[in-house]
Amino acid sequence: MNDSQQMRKPLASLSLDLDNKWSYMKTHGDAGWESFPSYLDVVVPRVLDFLAARDLKITFFIVGQDAALERNREPLARLSAAGHEIGNHSFRHEPWLHLYSPTELDEELQRAEEHIERATGARPRGFRGPGFSLSHETLRALARRGYEYDASTFPTFLGPLARAYYFMTARLDDAEMEKRRELFGKFGEGFRPLKPYRWRVDGSTIVELPVTTMPLARVPIHVSYLLYLGQFAPRLALLYFRTALALARATGTQVSLLLHPLDFLGAEDVPELAFFPAMRRPAVEKLELVGRALRLLTDNFEVVPLREHARRAATSTQLPLVEAHTLDQRRSQQASSPIASRV
Repeated sequence: MNDSQQMRKPLASLSLDLDNKWSYMKTHGDAGWESFPSYLDVVVPRVLDFLAARDLKITFFIVGQDAALERNREPLARLSAAGHEIGNHSFRHEPWLHLYSPTELDEELQRAEEHIERATGARPRGFRGPGFSLSHETLRALARRGYEYDASTFPTFLGPLARAYYFMTARLDDAEMEKRRELFGKFGEGFRPLKPYRWRVDGSTIVELPVTTMPLARVPIHVSYLLYLGQFAPRLALLYFRTALALARATGTQVSLLLHPLDFLGAEDVPELAFFPAMRRPAVEKLELVGRALRLLTDNFEVVPLREHARRAATSTQLPLVEAHTLDQRRSQQASSPIASRV
């Protein structure tokens, strides 16, 4: 492919939320997560080899608690050494981050930043909330701390269904369920912008890069969802993804595609996480589908890390401005609506 053909490709970005084994166990309510069991020594080299074979540079959102443990520092250091961007995925990976006070948020971000920088040599300038958790106060904290972009919004109508499935499989008491009552967002999240925009917060702005869902339908297209569909019909899953990319190009939507570690791990790697969709499949089958999906992405889009995506989006277009305080207003309206109380 020549340079002029490459220049005509629309922009896309690729990121991986490096949720560790313990974070899935914690969110699920499984005993033993407090010892922070890890699969980073397995998944990091596997993902790095996968990306190197495709000449891809992406963004890894790292959990600060993992970076704080000496045993994880070698695999995490390999990410930045390979030229990938490092982002902040909070310190404790609690999807109820929106319930934190301003003081707790500052402490959470600072602890994560310090340990991530110590482990990788890179100070994060992008953030994604665990479980897509985001609030006005979180954005205020990010702006104060000099972050360039946030990537925590997930514009889909299917959040309540995902939450219902999660609650059916989790082992949680009433108090823990209450913390997670907004996990994956409300129905109204589907009305959020799908293209990049700016939050206006306390006199400054921060770029928002939404996790892309299918234009018009607003259903998920991230790779974990494709793997779930692929359990039943691999060809249909790829057709679904191809359709989403075609709609993105037709609507001028710059794709921001999300990966997770479990996209690269099979039943033989972490049998304890068999409750997670598609985790009963061997890794070799999953990697084949992931590779085919990313080939579709790179054939149709120029793929870059999120920080570059945010910078280019900010300079190449007049991004819409959205008031950050509307986040909490919408949450309050949804919580008080009769429909929201039933989902």
